[in-house]
Amino acid sequence: MTSVKEFRVDEPATAEGLGRGAFVFTDDYSVFDWGKMPDQIPDKGASLCTMGAYNFQLLEENHVPTHYEGVRLPDSDEVRDLGEALSADAAPEEMVIELTQVPDLPFEDGSYDYDAYHAGADENYLIPLEIVFRNRVGVGSSLRSRTEPADHGLDYDTWPEEVVDLDEPIVEFSTKYEEQDRYLDREAADRIAGAASIDRLEELARAVNHIVTEQAAEANLIHEDGKIECLYYDGEIRVADVVGTFDENRFSYEGQQVSKEVIRQYHKRTQPEWVEAVGEAKNEADVEGVADWKALCDESPEPLDDDVIKVARDLYCAGTNAYVGGDVFDAPSLDNAVDAASEL
Repeated sequence: MTSVKEFRVDEPATAEGLGRGAFVFTDDYSVFDWGKMPDQIPDKGASLCTMGAYNFQLLEENHVPTHYEGVRLPDSDEVRDLGEALSADAAPEEMVIELTQVPDLPFEDGSYDYDAYHAGADENYLIPLEIVFRNRVGVGSSLRSRTEPADHGLDYDTWPEEVVDLDEPIVEFSTKYEEQDRYLDREAADRIAGAASIDRLEELARAVNHIVTEQAAEANLIHEDGKIECLYYDGEIRVADVVGTFDENRFSYEGQQVSKEVIRQYHKRTQPEWVEAVGEAKNEADVEGVADWKALCDESPEPLDDDVIKVARDLYCAGTNAYVGGDVFDAPSLDNAVDAASEL
């Protein structure tokens, strides 16, 4: 289901009811859709679990329905509130969640069969979409290559070279289970969503974006963009997966990225041959109409140097401390962590 956090089923979902399970966060990371990279970032899993649980509790306080139930500490079966877990001086690495059904998505003759997906879903399924929201358009944003400023009511003839801050967030829909994600127009997204309302999905995305943006501002972080994933059960849409972490969303602090984007850009600078090979493999897969683009890639990523891993670890941990307003991790100040990241 995902490459950097493990997924455990305790009680499987059925057509009639939700199940129960957990995300077990690891210290693995992934960039450019590669999956598990050849090294790990210490404490990354605990930092993402802490930040994700904190956000789910914020959402529930603001009456946004979610699949979140709580966290578990190592060597314990007890489901706890995040605050209770942190008071035990241990950052959780396991998040307890409600489970929905995830039918197979067949790929035949160069296309995905969403009719088959929904035929196996009944009224209890993970919506096979990512709902993306943007508060600013970065210099490298894919939005620049796919759209024009006028498409979003912006008063530019062409995209300016600098970052564009948006008065109103832009919400888009992307595929979730395809080997290469595709952005969709509203009609296509509506069809892929099945019984779930596209309007309600957008409403939830805007609500989550607003809550995370306000919380980030408390730590002087700028929430640039992110996404949600959702489940549909018994006529209700609930926010699923994990929300508002440094892997799912992009944040910045005084102009420096505080997210997975730091490591992504580092690989672009230091391993350009691999990054280029990934892009070529994805393009070749599109032309050939095959799903497994990695089988077409001739290069593999190299491990990071120890000093780069330390910088990444401190950035995750210092950023989480600042976001939740506590000293969950032994880490430098966010100012110092950001300074170190800017020197990579």
